[in-house]
Amino acid sequence: MDLNNRPVWLLPALSAAAALILGAVIVAVQLGARSEAGSGAAPMRVSGQAQIGGPFTLVNQDGETVTDADFRGQAMLIYFGFTYCPDICPTSLQVMNAALAQLPEDDRGAFQPLLISVDPERDTPELLAQYVDSPAFPEGLMGLTGTEEQVRAAARAYRVFYSRVDDDGVSTEYTVDHSSLVYLMGPDGSFVDVFPHNTTPDQMAARLQRFLEDNPVQS
Repeated sequence: MDLNNRPVWLLPALSAAAALILGAVIVAVQLGARSEAGSGAAPMRVSGQAQIGGPFTLVNQDGETVTDADFRGQAMLIYFGFTYCPDICPTSLQVMNAALAQLPEDDRGAFQPLLISVDPERDTPELLAQYVDSPAFPEGLMGLTGTEEQVRAAARAYRVFYSRVDDDGVSTEYTVDHSSLVYLMGPDGSFVDVFPHNTTPDQMAARLQRFLEDNPVQS
């Protein structure tokens, strides 16, 4: 792989943090979200029945077709990002990893971490397989990609904003602006909570522990 085509996560790059924060704010408004009492970095809680989530059909890092139904009976931690992302995506996945590490080992299996790519043009199953294998990311992290239409449908179901950013629309040197949120979905596929980018591992771990108290892991 030559330098020009190497994933951005292997190279220094400018941060798109300002655009991502704006995207997260837009999504929060759309969800009618309000911050949990206390720190502004706390997970957002949504009142009423949130219209978030739904059916999806994608391809995992092993080239296998998977759907949302394949995860029934297991809670999901879903993050929409891409492998060429310089800092926001790796940071979010590292926070997820650190949060899960705070749970008792027997409880971690209650959650299936998922990375859904918003860059299906470059994020092949083979590239995702290399990316999700990082020891800095959650154990068992599954990478999902698909056609442009499949990814767009999944993003729409989760109210995720993403947009390719380049000069001509054809160059292979581009980035993707996207909302940076981790979704907690219940074992039945229903929306439970959403964590914005500035959530700390401690805050996420505390929320996951409360979820487990309300939904004990079945042995």
